[in-house]
Amino acid sequence: MKKQPVIEVKNISKSFTSTKALQNVSLQLYPGEITGLIGENGSGKSTLAAIISGNLKPDEGEMLLFGQPYAPANSFEASEKGISMIVQEQGTIGSVTVAANIFAGREKMFCRYGFLNKKKLNQEAQILLKNIGVDDIDARSITETLSFEDRKMVEIARAFYKTPELFIVDETTTALPLKGRNILYGLIKDLKEKGKSVLFISHDIDELIQVCDNIIILRDGIHVADLNKEEMIPNRMKSLMVGREVMDNYYRADYNPSPKSDKTVLRVSNISSDILKDISFELKEGEILGFAGLSDCGMHDLGKVIFGLIKPSGGKVEDGDGVQLDNPQRAIRRKIGFMSKNRDTESMLITLSIKENIVLPSLHNLKKLGFFITPQSETRLADKWCKYLNVKMRELRQACSELSGGNKQKIVLAKWLGNNSNILILDCPTRGIDIGVKEAIYKIMVELKKQGKSIIMISEELPELIGMSDRIIVMKDGAIAKAFVRNKELTESEVIQYMI
Repeated sequence: MKKQPVIEVKNISKSFTSTKALQNVSLQLYPGEITGLIGENGSGKSTLAAIISGNLKPDEGEMLLFGQPYAPANSFEASEKGISMIVQEQGTIGSVTVAANIFAGREKMFCRYGFLNKKKLNQEAQILLKNIGVDDIDARSITETLSFEDRKMVEIARAFYKTPELFIVDETTTALPLKGRNILYGLIKDLKEKGKSVLFISHDIDELIQVCDNIIILRDGIHVADLNKEEMIPNRMKSLMVGREVMDNYYRADYNPSPKSDKTVLRVSNISSDILKDISFELKEGEILGFAGLSDCGMHDLGKVIFGLIKPSGGKVEDGDGVQLDNPQRAIRRKIGFMSKNRDTESMLITLSIKENIVLPSLHNLKKLGFFITPQSETRLADKWCKYLNVKMRELRQACSELSGGNKQKIVLAKWLGNNSNILILDCPTRGIDIGVKEAIYKIMVELKKQGKSIIMISEELPELIGMSDRIIVMKDGAIAKAFVRNKELTESEVIQYMI
């Protein structure tokens, strides 16, 4: 007989105008169990997690916490009742210190006679970071100076200010390097051993099978299945998620590494920076060039250097015509697009509409008589690429902040396709998106390759690099460690030995 649930969700429904995000969802989360939550982008996973954590209010239904009515006014109240959540995207305030982020809302603990004891605040934050296994972040640092990955560790420390009764992990592992993932897995295991509950949201089916005791599956806002450990079969999970059979292998079927031609469309020469060490390579027309490495190897910085977001201390980047690329404006004019790993803050203007985000790089192409842009031309462009990428949305005027992760990713891709980009720099293009959207993005990459477009694909996921790239450049400690040419026999273990 099972114990009393930590939390029970009863007939929860939530709509956003005409979109039904959740429809009569009921579930129970038990102590000492790690429960996986899986579904396509837009299936309602994050909405459900936001309701449980106090970030959203349901339209209908109720919740019970240890058998008692539970309706938190906000996330702080939920945290005080023992429910903490870390999210997929950025969840920290950049302009304040790490310590201030960790104890946001709890500053009174460190106040006396109306004055904040910053020394005590910093000391306690440093102890909390150390307790979760993080010893390389200074609690006094301004948070915006940290990497995206380190900022996620700050969020984890905040969630563990006191041991949560229910810990919700919403797609966070995709944003963490190997060290960070191992820290998080260790904390989750410790919670289970202490009889606490974990709700683990991920699109990585192998990870779910490895980490979770059971799985809940949502599809189109409806709770469609519960699977125990023995029932966690990848193909079955995929089919229940998307409502159809999904191919096991959705990567490229060919093993011909040759690009469309020998024409060089991008030349990187002796690029150096605080992180990068004398990086040189060429990108060919119609080539998918993959970059592999650990999160801190420098490959993410390299993508920003190529697009002109980071100025290197040495070396240069040129397009195929010999034009030096040293700022984003010139890169965009030379038909280069960039998809950042940090989607919400670096790849799109999250508060603007779908249409506004898509047309932004193409405004110069839409001008009539040199200065006039018609609303109709903007709508046509945005509508064309939303239909091409099958974006799930209400209307083009909808704010991008309301979209699921996968549909946000499609909008980022749409704006660069709309500008007719010939070179795409895709940094973690499938981070935090479901199996169906991944399949769609891989098909688009193959189609772009056939059209002669060139792609730089930076990824921490070796299967997709091996499955999609014509060449893979492996980076370690800011330098190129090895290059592999596409072949059927290449394995992850061969690549990994040059990464670590």
